[in-house]
This record gives sequence, C-alpha cells and structure tokens, in this order.
Amino acid sequence: MKLSVLDQSPILPGSTPEEAFHQTTELAKQTDELGFHRFWVAEHHSTKGLAGSSPEILATHLASQTKRIRIGTGGILLPHYSPYKIAEIFRVLETLYPGRIDLGVGRSPGGIPNVNLALNRGELPSIENYPSQLSELLSYLYGEDPNGMGIHASPKGESTPPIWMLGSSGTSARVASELGVSYSFAHFINGYGGVRAMHRYFDHFQPSVQQTEPQGNVSIFAVCAETDEHAEFLASSLDLAILKIEQGGLQRSFPSPAEALGYTYTLDEEHQIQENRNRMVVGSPEKVKEKIERLADFYNVDEVIINTITSPFEERLKSYQLIAEVFQLTKEVNDHAFF
Repeated sequence: MKLSVLDQSPILPGSTPEEAFHQTTELAKQTDELGFHRFWVAEHHSTKGLAGSSPEILATHLASQTKRIRIGTGGILLPHYSPYKIAEIFRVLETLYPGRIDLGVGRSPGGIPNVNLALNRGELPSIENYPSQLSELLSYLYGEDPNGMGIHASPKGESTPPIWMLGSSGTSARVASELGVSYSFAHFINGYGGVRAMHRYFDHFQPSVQQTEPQGNVSIFAVCAETDEHAEFLASSLDLAILKIEQGGLQRSFPSPAEALGYTYTLDEEHQIQENRNRMVVGSPEKVKEKIERLADFYNVDEVIINTITSPFEERLKSYQLIAEVFQLTKEVNDHAFF
C-alpha cells in the first residue's frame, strides 16, 4: 500500500507563516527520504491558522527541494479560476519536473463569502459550472482546443500531470467518474458516506484521455507517537482546533496540547470531539497501522493520504517517521533503488 502526505502549512503556537512554510519544506524533504508516495499542499484564504494560500507556487518550491516524491495540490479551488490558466501553470510545472506533478482540484469554492467575492472581482463563483470547467481543464492539459478558439495550453510536452478530483460527497464522486479522472475522498473533512461515494466512483467510471481505469485514494488525519497516551496528548490540540473551526473559525494559530488540555469543554463539545474522531486515527505505530489498513480496505483503495497537525513541529515530523517505519516504507524505496 502507498502512503502519501497532505500538508496544510499550519501556523503553530508562537510561530509565523514564514516558519510554517519552512516546516512544510522540511517535511517534504523528510517524507521524500522516508518513502512516502505523494506530497500535496492545500489552498486556504484569509485564515490565521493556515499559511498556504497559493498551492501552485508552494508546490513549485517543494518540487525543487525534493528528488523522488510526487508533488501536487490538494487542491486548487477550480471555481475561482480559468481552466486555461490552470492548465498552463501545470504544464509549466510538468515541464520543469516531468512525471512528478499532480493536479488536485476541488469543487467547493471554500472560504468566507468576502473571500469568494475578492477572488472573483465582486461576483460569487458558480459551482454549477464545475463539471464543464473540469472538462475544459482536462482538454487543455492534453493539447486540445475545447472551445474552438485556435489556442492550446503551453508549453506542450511529452507527459501530462494527472487530474485528481478532491471531494467529500457523492456529487464529487459522480463528476470524477463521468469525466474519467482520479478521485480522492477527504475523510478528514467528512467521516461519513465516503465508502459509498468511492464505490459509486469505481462502479460508474468512464475512460478518458487521461486514464482507462479508475484510481482512488482517501485522506485522513493521523497522529502517531511511541505510546497511545502520548499520541492522545498530541491529538488533543487537533481536537480543539477542529472544534473551534466548526464553531465559526480558528481565529489564530493552532492551539498547543497544553492549551487543549486546559480548556473547559461542555458536554456538547465533548460529544462533538468524539464524533470528529471518526475523521482521525490516533495511537501507537501498530494501532495506527491497523486503522489505516482497515480504512484502505473499507474504501477498496491502495493509497491513504495522511494529514498530521501536531505541536511542536518535531512531533509532526516524528509522527510521519513512526508511520513510515511501521509500514517499512524506507525499505521498499531502498529495495526499488537497488533493483
């Protein structure tokens, strides 16, 4: 099974956006060496807790700092942008780093209303146009001229970055299957209904210029430590952060475990935290391995994307190291390199 990384460049307590990007870069380098398959970065706007607002630029930097791991976006919020421009951005990336780039796109415009207005020059984006946008993007990437305008996305090259459609609902699965692109379910956003959505994608997949067979993966929050107790301690900060986001937004950097443990939770909040644990795997290496393998079996996929947010950064890096060790990812990379 392949393991990959989704990193949201969290701004940790007492840290800065600059430090968050340095940490994302260091994490990409380390997970490249550890044997992870992909490294995706997200798009978030006008938030004090997450630094990444331009994943295509961050991905370009990360590709230059790594050697083997695939680099991509998780993802570009396509309703805000021109499919032609996105195609050209990723044709440039693919030309610079052939065979290592993924183009992950999202259907939801995301963000608060004023962000959506600012990104679209005073107009709200229409998600109803998303399937046609995605179809245009696919055509432009593969050198076609979908609107008969006598143009093509440049530069042309021998390889093309695959589109991965990111989703957290059955609607996104349907669109991905109809257009014949790869599909990634965000279990870390929606802990329910994902298995049904993935099965719908596999059952109704239609071949396209990009691929003839369906390809899917699933992403989840994970916190791994040497012991279950320490993993629970580290995950407490993510529990509180998710809760605050659900209550109206994280107004500053992510909380520390000490802050989370000192927080007085209501009974409703404690119940919500337990519900949110459906979106997470937490524990010692063997426990995390068992839960990740079970998740992959439920979704019938051979790849799981891990999103880890812990404080301090060294604990985030350690969590990925422990997961790589228990899955023997480094051994697989070394064996492949030897042969």
